[in-house]
Amino acid sequence: MTFELQHTDPHSSARAGLIHTDHGDIQTPIFMPVGTQATVKGVHLHELKDDVKAQIILGNTYHLYLRPGLDVIEAAGGLHRFNGFDRPMLTDSGGFQVFSLAGIRKIKEEGVEFRSHIDGSKHFFSPERVMDIERSIGADIIMAFDECPPGTSDYAYAKKSLALTERWLDRCIQRFNETEPKYGYHQSLFPIVQGCTYRDLRIRAAENVASKGAEGNAIGGLAVGEPTEVMYEMVEVVNGILPKDRPRYLMGVGTPVNLLENIERGVDMFDCVMPTRNGRNAQIFTQHGTVNLRNKKWEMDFSPLDPDGTSYVDSAYSRAYVHHLFKAQELLALQIASIHNIAFYLWLMGQAREHIIKGDFCVWKARMVEELSRRL
Repeated sequence: MTFELQHTDPHSSARAGLIHTDHGDIQTPIFMPVGTQATVKGVHLHELKDDVKAQIILGNTYHLYLRPGLDVIEAAGGLHRFNGFDRPMLTDSGGFQVFSLAGIRKIKEEGVEFRSHIDGSKHFFSPERVMDIERSIGADIIMAFDECPPGTSDYAYAKKSLALTERWLDRCIQRFNETEPKYGYHQSLFPIVQGCTYRDLRIRAAENVASKGAEGNAIGGLAVGEPTEVMYEMVEVVNGILPKDRPRYLMGVGTPVNLLENIERGVDMFDCVMPTRNGRNAQIFTQHGTVNLRNKKWEMDFSPLDPDGTSYVDSAYSRAYVHHLFKAQELLALQIASIHNIAFYLWLMGQAREHIIKGDFCVWKARMVEELSRRL
């Protein structure tokens, strides 16, 4: 995998680039739809590829390991062949899911023992085991195994947690270098910068990650309850240290405004369940703010879901129609809203890229943030 930095905004740290992988190129900045269990919920493969034009999607190591299991994925020839998505994919390490299982997991130096949320069976993730699992799943970009501490962690816990993540990273890198891809194409390992909301820990973590010379780097442990201004501050600190010639991935973020603010601070890659999760709950994103399609005010509104968005969504569906579908509990409502939101996010990334290249990103971004912050 290589990263080509094509343009840098003259008034901010925003960047436009191109990531080259064996499954195709990815234009940055980019949003990656989340396909937790080998599927982006409610969205067909042809809709992902042809309608919303997703360049890369995610899979979740924890969930895919438990179900359908590595034997099935390996027999299929890897995740790309299993779900039919022939473009780049990324897998997280499962760390966030494992550590969210408070009460049914134990953290040790060796790794984490946990119980399945499906059937209660016992499992163990070590850095080495996670590297082997991600090799078996076969994503183009795989994440190092880390501990994701709560955003409210005190300094002592955050420092101890970071030290463990750094030791685990060394073990991940060693195992990654000892093994080969299973399906004939290159895989890239991204380390993850942790450190909670403590500036000195984030600096230490970023310097350590930068020293590894990885093909890309990630920022984790943000958007987990801390104030947004603190998130932005931590991103600025970290991106001031991470190498400029490698892609930077901010994990689990976020709202459209979050994306634009972090693009301004030098982030290239994002993922979040928000477009599909919010869509399934009747909230859609538009160029002029968010819309709750369950509200009665849309009952007689026959305009498109986003009247100014006909270039990226199917304008055949009106707000009144999709309002009706949600009220009638029709499954099509969830699908339409999910596709609309993913398309909107990807359109927004494309617009950000265009304005970075034009050199007026900051002016455009300020206007968009004001619009996107509205509730219609």
